[in-house]
Amino acid sequence: MKLIVAATLLASASAFAPNSNSISISTPSFTTSLASTATPPERVAPDAGYTPEWEDRPGLPEEEFLQSDMDKDDLSGMWECPLTRWDSEGIDIKKAQAQARRQPSCPLEIRASPADNAKGAQYFADNKAKLKKELLKYGAIWFRGFDLMKSVDGHRTMHEALGIDHCLDPLHSSGLRKFTSERDALYEEVNKPSLRGHYIGLHSESTAKRTAAYASFVCFQKATEGGGRFLVADGAAILGEIKTDVLQKLYDRKIRISVSNLDIPPSFPGFMKEGIKDLVDAAVAPKFDMDLEMMYEQDGKPGRLQAVETAESPINRHPVTGMPVWFNNAHNHARKLRDRRPCGVPEVGMTEVFFADTMDPLDLETCNEIKRASEKHITALAMEPGDVLLVDNYRALHGRDVFQGDRFHAVSWFTWEDEEWRGAERRIVEKNGLNKAINGMMDWLPKDFESDQS
Repeated sequence: MKLIVAATLLASASAFAPNSNSISISTPSFTTSLASTATPPERVAPDAGYTPEWEDRPGLPEEEFLQSDMDKDDLSGMWECPLTRWDSEGIDIKKAQAQARRQPSCPLEIRASPADNAKGAQYFADNKAKLKKELLKYGAIWFRGFDLMKSVDGHRTMHEALGIDHCLDPLHSSGLRKFTSERDALYEEVNKPSLRGHYIGLHSESTAKRTAAYASFVCFQKATEGGGRFLVADGAAILGEIKTDVLQKLYDRKIRISVSNLDIPPSFPGFMKEGIKDLVDAAVAPKFDMDLEMMYEQDGKPGRLQAVETAESPINRHPVTGMPVWFNNAHNHARKLRDRRPCGVPEVGMTEVFFADTMDPLDLETCNEIKRASEKHITALAMEPGDVLLVDNYRALHGRDVFQGDRFHAVSWFTWEDEEWRGAERRIVEKNGLNKAINGMMDWLPKDFESDQS
């Protein structure tokens, strides 16, 4: 989710420096001046607890599935992504784990019958109250084999039948996702050829500041040459699985996440480093709707400027049920995990997770326990055309495996029905220029780009 501030941080810092070639980042034709000479760790594809079989159901041609119904309202002025609802104080870890272990398996699979498909949108209208209760109970619902959602318009029609309101991606301006259909509030998922070799670990669509209430991930075309499974795991199941002492340590110390690296030559004088830091902090960071602190060398790399989020609890109570769940992006963002699995982002987009009290990176033992507990509960979905995964974003985490060929998945985000929780903000259209600019930079990367930063 956070290739993020990357390209923009680089551009700003380069503009400040007397020689733009002095700023070191990793691209296909550049290597960081700080690259380690040590042997990098072996990269191994992560595990999954359950891997359903593919069924090879057909979809529609791209010119058909991308069609929007021009008679419907334009949704581009959608709601802003709501503020994150934090309730993380005073959690009894042992009691929380006991409660989490009693929850049903996630996701709930609902397979369309011929009668369901014959009803089309009416199926969702007739069952919307039941489906919302089941989403709250299970954390995610995999709608499998439905014909309605094989197109952009059908996917939107499903949401209209359910009566849920669209909102912006929490990092709309990051540029990681562009719109598939802006007027239908539908973003393209991470299908970029340059990132198909990058494993996206488990995360909530969330920052410390903003979190979408729900998400609807849809498959229009599965990967043409293999791979590309969509990953989902229950935050309650992960909470119940992690060793209690490790969970208690993480909860007590809290975490901070670095979302971008910018390598400044260590030989630069202090005043110049501070000037670059101040410029990025004042001119760039505010354009991203995140609370970021610019910090030097927190991961031990001389000259490295990192954009770090504020401290947050790795556990949060669900806003509706009040149940504590694993609510953080450590499985995706921890550097020690990224360096040991397929990774396709340049150094400027690499992330790290720190203990908030000391700003030490999470140790390998802690990272491995997060990996073990998380991947045991991953379902690696075989999503095919028309399949939708409806996600409670405060309960379930999601990700994506590597793939080959071309793949077309998309996603819509949703806000709360409650007006107080939703807020009154609508989309600020001016953000879209930054979104498009960074998307253009990401499209510049070659297909199958691989990170060599370890």
